[in-house]
Amino acid sequence: MNQMRANEIICNCKQVSYADIADALHQIPRFEDVVKSFDEVQKITHCSTGCGGCHDKILDTISEIMMA
Repeated sequence: MNQMRANEIICNCKQVSYADIADALHQIPRFEDVVKSFDEVQKITHCSTGCGGCHDKILDTISEIMMA
């Protein structure tokens, strides 16, 4: 992950970056699926708890990280 991508803000309301999501995923003991991982990432980062407009972008980011 390059520095520019790491600093990209995915959730504007809670100021959650791509790196924050990646770090949260690494705290989860096991990647089961994107939706369950989203729930865990949301608990850790509070992403998508403001307006919710970033929901799909966060799912895409989680998918991208899980596939890497």
